[in-house]
Amino acid sequence: MEGVRLLLSKMRRLLMSRGRAGDEIDDLMQEAFLRLQVYCRDRVVQNTEAFLIRTVLNLSAEHGRKVRAERLSDDEEAMTTVIDPTPAVDEIYAAQQRLLRFKEGLQRLHPKSREAFLMHRMDGMSYVQIAEEFGVTVSMVEKHIARASFFLRDWMTRGGQ
Repeated sequence: MEGVRLLLSKMRRLLMSRGRAGDEIDDLMQEAFLRLQVYCRDRVVQNTEAFLIRTVLNLSAEHGRKVRAERLSDDEEAMTTVIDPTPAVDEIYAAQQRLLRFKEGLQRLHPKSREAFLMHRMDGMSYVQIAEEFGVTVSMVEKHIARASFFLRDWMTRGGQ
């Protein structure tokens, strides 16, 4: 039950970080769970959390596109304006700086914490799989990933200081 609470909290934070709020978040989360249920009728989902996170993010993006399209269709002047979808130069630069800062933070992690973190986040491995790979307990893997996550969160918040 605690795992479900954590997943719901994580989904809610992700949606809030993308500018969603209130009932909109609840609707997007409900739709993600509905899509999981429909998807599971014919197929097996290997990583339910990853499926739900990706689905809710896709739904959020789709919702944002719909809202923008509605705004544009209401405003004839906006329809005649050519919109360049390319991010602004300063946005690209800021994103590159964040990525460099994140990579630097990864390098400062203890090697086992970094490896466990990347195996979980990038390769999609479960804690059990990582524990087997390292020859340690699941609890130790949880500690490595938690240390890495907290360190990187603080690292990025401090701006790499």
